[in-house]
Amino acid sequence: MTRVSRSLILIAGLTLAAGAPASDEPEHYEGKEAETLEQAVAHFSEYNGRLAALLEQEELSPQDLATIHRLTYTLENALERIDEGFSEMAETLEAVHLASERADAGAVSENGARYLDTARKVIP
Repeated sequence: MTRVSRSLILIAGLTLAAGAPASDEPEHYEGKEAETLEQAVAHFSEYNGRLAALLEQEELSPQDLATIHRLTYTLENALERIDEGFSEMAETLEAVHLASERADAGAVSENGARYLDTARKVIP
């Protein structure tokens, strides 16, 4: 019996002993929410670091896999908020582009400032 097999049997036994029903479905978690783009970027950076540290190991234990599973929920939430931020930036940058074509300095300045404000939240 391999070390991984023994570990899986141990985890299954502990789960049953705790009164939780055994299931083929992985447990689902909420993950940290990111209400702002800044929070999303912070979570993205922190949780990518945690994931990288786990992936540096030669072998991933069942506990490591469970930890990675939980980390992905926060990473997915962060990416969703970052995606929203990038979509907003793309729209604002397009407004800058179109305003520059029309030589509308006011709209270029206003939208350019909004674009840079959001962009600097992602990459200072």
